[in-house]
Amino acid sequence: MAPALASEAAVAVIGAGAMGAGIAQVAAQAGHEVLLFDAREGAAGEAVRRLAATFDQLASKGRLSAQDARAAAARVSAVRTAADCAGAKLVVEAIVEDLEVKRGLLRELESAVADDAILASNTSSLSITALAAGMKRPGRVAGMHFFNPAPLMPLVEVVRGLATDPGVDETLVATALSWGKVPVRATSTPGFIVNRCARPFYGEALRLLAERASDPATIDAVMREAGGFRMGPFELMDLIGHDVNYAVTRSVWEATFHDARYTPSAIQRELVAAGYLGRKSGRGFYDHASGAVAPAAVTSPPARAPARVAIHGEPGPLKPLLDRMAAAGMAVQRRPVHPLFPDGSIDAGSAWIALTDGRTATARTAVTGVANVVLVDLALDYATAKRIAIAASDACDRKAQATATGALQRAGFAVSQLDDVAGLAVMRTVAMLANEAADAAMQGIATPADIDLAMQKGVNYPRGPIAWGEAIGAARVAAVIGHLAVSCGDGRYRVSPRLARAAQTGTAPAG
Repeated sequence: MAPALASEAAVAVIGAGAMGAGIAQVAAQAGHEVLLFDAREGAAGEAVRRLAATFDQLASKGRLSAQDARAAAARVSAVRTAADCAGAKLVVEAIVEDLEVKRGLLRELESAVADDAILASNTSSLSITALAAGMKRPGRVAGMHFFNPAPLMPLVEVVRGLATDPGVDETLVATALSWGKVPVRATSTPGFIVNRCARPFYGEALRLLAERASDPATIDAVMREAGGFRMGPFELMDLIGHDVNYAVTRSVWEATFHDARYTPSAIQRELVAAGYLGRKSGRGFYDHASGAVAPAAVTSPPARAPARVAIHGEPGPLKPLLDRMAAAGMAVQRRPVHPLFPDGSIDAGSAWIALTDGRTATARTAVTGVANVVLVDLALDYATAKRIAIAASDACDRKAQATATGALQRAGFAVSQLDDVAGLAVMRTVAMLANEAADAAMQGIATPADIDLAMQKGVNYPRGPIAWGEAIGAARVAAVIGHLAVSCGDGRYRVSPRLARAAQTGTAPAG
């Protein structure tokens, strides 16, 4: 690996907004002289003053010594023109997400800095190859994508364009490590790792809302309390800002020639058109006004649990759920696999409970002839999950639904009943995340290890999507996506060749 940028080397940051100032803080704390430039008059100077206050605050909290705080603040200075960055060995641009504007800046910087200076873009989704095109020395251009807020978020995506010199991205990886960050390598492709592989987290939630599976608060609760995600998709979109989230989705969609997997949502487009951008505007999917009461998730009322349940065949992923039923006092009997439910099912007396396989409960009824089918959603860990989602067949009677609900409540779950949509919420989302990550690995965008690391460190997923898919089983994930394709009838749901191979062989491919 190439060595990291020497601490005595100057770093220039172009753009003094929240992201640019955050990158400047990281570099200054790592010991570099930092030159901060912004085209808006006075913006760089104001950012320098805010950073000095930030360093003082860190010292007051004991995170920096007073001496280190003063030294870090002294290393940051505002400059008046891009040409004033001539002495920098690394320039990181963090300006508006516009290809032509960024290209113009990079060309201006190219004539100002030394031939061995690295020009890095903090773009979240624009092509590094396109940014470097037409430059005299395109080999020194690479992506160095920090996540907001840059001082706190550990991940840095180091992105290679087609012309990027190997030593350049290696230097950026080593430099990010020396700055205390977690770097991952990616090739220049729409969305890189995180913004590409995360699209299903938002896209499937918006599709579920469009299909009227439930309301945002309930879907968010299921994704948090069953899926283990730190935030639900709707509250996360409100935090990011719908203008930003929609723009990234649209950018990836357009850059992939309108691939159906990334199709933007009309629901989100309407929010943006109305100015309902989330927290920053005071309203998005939720009301963020002062004093507003957060909506509660829809939770089924208490129901009577059966005295016993029977598991037909192997429980597979549902074994911890059965263990919770047994621990709660229900007798659990083992019986041979039922021919109508070969993947395993739970007979709760008046209800047949099965793990969703991507079909609706009504579709399962049509295939089996069993009316009282209740499907349960995936959970990250059934042993500890607080909530679980279910869906009942249109033909399922209320007594059977109540019996299934009571059994799950007795095991300690809050139960949220969704409309009978294909794949429910967690299974559908995780299957699509695993599929997207498998495609990214197959295409050489990044290694499987870096993809999983990026999704955990960049967006706080409870598990890397490739590892999660392997834990569920490639065959099960492929079946879920195949059934979603039949149910929804569009090109969004197609199985990655990498995942299909793993499903056929029963193993996870190495690359």
